[in-house]
Amino acid sequence: MRIERPKYLDNLISRMHTDQAKVVTGVRRCGKSYLIFEIFKDYLLKRGVSETQIFEMAFDRYGNRRYRDSNVFYPYVISQIETPGMHYVLLDEVQLLEHFEEVLIDLIARENVDVYVTGSNAKLLSKDIVTEFRGRGDEVRMAPLSFAEFMTTYDDDIAMGWQSYLMYGGLPAVACKETREEKIDYLQRLFSEIYINDIIERNSVRNNRALDELLNVMASTIGSLTNPNKLSDTFHSVTRSTIDPETVSSYIDYFDDAFLLERAQRYDIKGRRYIGAPYKYYFSDLGLRNARLGFRQFEETHLMENAIYNELRARGYSVDIGNMTVSERDKHGKSVRKQLEVDFVCNNGSERIYIQSAYDLPDSEKLAQEQRSLLKTGDSFRKVIVVGKPIERHYTDEGILLLSVYDFMLDESALH
Repeated sequence: MRIERPKYLDNLISRMHTDQAKVVTGVRRCGKSYLIFEIFKDYLLKRGVSETQIFEMAFDRYGNRRYRDSNVFYPYVISQIETPGMHYVLLDEVQLLEHFEEVLIDLIARENVDVYVTGSNAKLLSKDIVTEFRGRGDEVRMAPLSFAEFMTTYDDDIAMGWQSYLMYGGLPAVACKETREEKIDYLQRLFSEIYINDIIERNSVRNNRALDELLNVMASTIGSLTNPNKLSDTFHSVTRSTIDPETVSSYIDYFDDAFLLERAQRYDIKGRRYIGAPYKYYFSDLGLRNARLGFRQFEETHLMENAIYNELRARGYSVDIGNMTVSERDKHGKSVRKQLEVDFVCNNGSERIYIQSAYDLPDSEKLAQEQRSLLKTGDSFRKVIVVGKPIERHYTDEGILLLSVYDFMLDESALH
């Protein structure tokens, strides 16, 4: 099954013919190789680039093992790009190439070469691009399928598709599998055979069991404010073993580096500053998160919040957790200070949007509760409540946009 990824194709197209290596990063199995070798290559061919102008190499293929030696690969690739015209070099699992940094820097210095690469998360991550390529790497961050992309593979109705997406996530290979058992088996094997091993290999982790169990603890706390101290205490109460906060903090960084999860910081809306710990953590793919818990912990409110966060990040927003201290009168007329939270403060350039995630709005009291913090921001930026039930898109009397999660996830213009 071919799944189009138009947003990422456009990202590559906009970066064509620059003097940088286009480095596609993202969580394992999100479709990086397919993007380069199938979707982008097909684009090149359709715009008139000949097969002889496209050089491909997947270094993890057994038949290409000899080319992992840079002294073998370098003269070979040079011999393939000596003809006139622009040449496109597409490389997968480039970290397996010996001295790959030096080879790529040499290639991108040539006027007739345009380079596109992917690599294993154990060897080639976001923070490596700055150091390894000396400012000559241009990252294209790729995510699992969005809900809109997922629905192009799904034959049932939107409501059933949404439930499946929350349960099994958006890894392309999972979306293409037919049965529940196949999806579960694939996701669980990914963790046991690839993700954890990547992290252990890259960071020389010695306490493998603690790292594995900490990931389970974090999977059970998505959407909750937490910090290394609290996670350390939770770890002790759940596993009856000890892991200090410093180690917890290091392990979280490893998960972040591997694109398994992201940290959302708290932002003081009134004070216009970041607050610091505690933070919220969201998984890059809900199927991976659920696999950690044996698909036993399905809280739709938290999963929906996680899915909204991922969608906002995929749309290019930086996303923080909004926090405000406000003064209100209690029932006795006494002034009291209270903490209010906005689920997401979304910024993209000069644009800001405040978003609340509400699984249901059964009555006016619940609506007032969800609107409360939005109305206290004291500014005129757009304010939205995304509702987990089918509702007609409309504005409240206070000017807050209400729309269903289906409209939000399927239409990038819905917020506007």
